[in-house]
Amino acid sequence: MKVLMTEYLRIDLDKETWECRVCNHEVGSAKKSYKEGLLVYNRDPREIHPPIIDPDKYRFTFSPDPEWVRILEYYCPKCGTQVETEYAIPGHPPLYDMEVDLAALKAQWSTREEVLEPVRGPEVVLGAGHGH
Repeated sequence: MKVLMTEYLRIDLDKETWECRVCNHEVGSAKKSYKEGLLVYNRDPREIHPPIIDPDKYRFTFSPDPEWVRILEYYCPKCGTQVETEYAIPGHPPLYDMEVDLAALKAQWSTREEVLEPVRGPEVVLGAGHGH
């Protein structure tokens, strides 16, 4: 059985592996961080958040300082889908954001049917917000 974990990741409980939901690529052991099996792009934060004021004139430009923050983008090595993005301190190891108790997950799903597509909420309609 396969269990949907995020928009782009699932776990194959029989093989105990992370998988890309887009291309079915086996990312790695579910006993470890899924990030270990993905490609990482250590991106300059100024590419994502460009300076608002002229960096030639001012030191502080409302753009993140790459000496203080980095942006790590994680991609599936087979299909190139961006799976995760994180802001981190330079030199800090990647965040370990999901530790799965495989035995508990298997017990939880032992009586359920596999969900092949995520459950979606109602459509958001422009102008049909709160009435208060």
